[in-house]
Amino acid sequence: MNYVYYIDRDRCKGCGLCVAVCPKKVLQISDDVNTKGYFPIYQAHPENCIFCATCCIMCPDVALTITGTTEEMTKSV
Repeated sequence: MNYVYYIDRDRCKGCGLCVAVCPKKVLQISDDVNTKGYFPIYQAHPENCIFCATCCIMCPDVALTITGTTEEMTKSV
């Protein structure tokens, strides 16, 4: 099964909780401001992500999601 990692930049307030708990140090705070005036997070090292979902659990704003996809869905997209 493949996984898709999604960050809702407009929902993220840049609190940094997800950055602190990421075991692979994948996430960082962006230098760019979102539509609400916050500095959202981004995947600085997506190749290191193990899709453990610790960041999703820690996010108080539910700005992060990891979903599983089947190979058929991945190929058709």
